[in-house]
Amino acid sequence: MNEEKHFVDGLIAKAPNNAPEFVKAKLSFKLDDFKRWVGECVKSDPSIEWINVEVKESKTGKWYAERDMWKPNTEASMPSSNEDIPW
Repeated sequence: MNEEKHFVDGLIAKAPNNAPEFVKAKLSFKLDDFKRWVGECVKSDPSIEWINVEVKESKTGKWYAERDMWKPNTEASMPSSNEDIPW
């Protein structure tokens, strides 16, 4: 498991302040930084269609946004042929 953190440049996550209970997070995007970060993600992997982000809380209580780098192992999860299907 890759433990390297991939922070989302240009995205700030905060706990809501004086908001109704149904508001769970406040997100702020600094567009120049965020566009540059997304461009770098696409440049490193032109096939990506989605970027998943998790809002986390640090040990000091500060919220932050981290890119979720999990990818399914498609080779292990799919049968290689119809002969592998048990029915």
